[in-house]
Amino acid sequence: MVEGRPVVVSESNMPEARELSIGRAVIFRSADGSPFNRPRPGVTISRVPEAVFYPRFVEPRLAEALADSPAVLIHGPRQCGKTTLAGVSHASSNYPYVSFDDDVPRGAAAADPAGFVADLPERVVLDEVQRAPAIFAAMKLAIDRRRAPGRFLLTGSSQVLLVPALADSLAGRLETLRLHPLAQSELERRPPDFLDALFGDGFAFERRERLGKQLAERIVAGGYPAALARPPGRRRAKWYHDYLDALVQRDVRGLARIGALEALPRLLALAAAQTARLFNVSDLAAPFQLSRPTIRDYVALLERVFLLERLPPWHTNRLSRLVKTPKLHVADTGLAAALLGADTATLAADRPLLGQLLETFVFQELRRQASWHEAPTAFFHFRDKDGVEVDLVIERGVGMIAGIEVKAGATVKASDFRGLRKLAGAAGARFAGGVILYDGETSASFGDRLHAVPISRLWAGP
Repeated sequence: MVEGRPVVVSESNMPEARELSIGRAVIFRSADGSPFNRPRPGVTISRVPEAVFYPRFVEPRLAEALADSPAVLIHGPRQCGKTTLAGVSHASSNYPYVSFDDDVPRGAAAADPAGFVADLPERVVLDEVQRAPAIFAAMKLAIDRRRAPGRFLLTGSSQVLLVPALADSLAGRLETLRLHPLAQSELERRPPDFLDALFGDGFAFERRERLGKQLAERIVAGGYPAALARPPGRRRAKWYHDYLDALVQRDVRGLARIGALEALPRLLALAAAQTARLFNVSDLAAPFQLSRPTIRDYVALLERVFLLERLPPWHTNRLSRLVKTPKLHVADTGLAAALLGADTATLAADRPLLGQLLETFVFQELRRQASWHEAPTAFFHFRDKDGVEVDLVIERGVGMIAGIEVKAGATVKASDFRGLRKLAGAAGARFAGGVILYDGETSASFGDRLHAVPISRLWAGP
């Protein structure tokens, strides 16, 4: 296999094509040589035990979007499964596929955008579309001439909507879907109901087994499919480091001219150490000979490629003296653990680090679950200048508010609900409920709309 070229997997070479490197295109071909996106009669792919397919619960939303929108964009980090979703979704499994990671179609699109779009099939998947912004205006004209649903299925590995040409050209013609790395509920192949319970009837009394060491294993593993295909430990951590190197060299370099490109992995490692803490640009800038505005710009760039996320503060006119600084979260705890050199033994020995990564783990799990819910969902944090805080404030639908506190311990006391009670008072009738998620065994009520709930309830269901 030659570095940089597509890996062609056929019936004859499947056993030799088990490990595919970062950034390599994978083409599956049947016995007659034709490419396929899913198993077809006479082709068995179960002979590659590492190829594990997980359900993506956003797929019904993709089908709905393709049924009534001329263009649909799936955006999210590289290697999270966008191309796989576009290929195996029932609504788009027969779409021809063009990747702008390939120099030839990218060059053709840049040289003659109108001609390139005119020559495309009636329906098509355009992968990594942020690398060919010249075609956006031509796509607009094509859609305006024939506004048929499902014409263009786009994928992007950066915040494509920040590209002015796309935002201006496809406004009103494009529906966007955010795809994250795998949620724990997808790994369990079980649709969750946690958010519905949180904003609905609450949580009934029940007992379940404590996660213990398994919780740390889930945190360290993360949710990237290719990383999960590797054995835990050194090989999986190596994948995350190679992933970051490839992302910096390919996507970040293409998005902005950066004089200190080598600083980005170090900056991301520092951000991983600060995950679930208030965003402090001075602390991030301290090890570098770079200005604070430059570091702030670098953080924004890492957000644009879905590696970091700032969680805004929740505020209300009912309370004063609120902290208005966002929190910083790494987008996947597997990547954070690899950057910090942390494994399950590290987390067992370092309780503060376990608490940080667990808070990020819960936030990202809920973000992933919210991505396929119909009701609009927004996430915040709450903290006042007296130190009273709530890790996650979730606003859903027409302004209903819920709060989540995260504890790594196995016990919960009434005093642990101090922040949630203050949030309930500030939200008033809008308060749907508050939960302390902890590594315990029992779901129990602690008063009006307040519950202690085992963390496994996030994905395991009632």
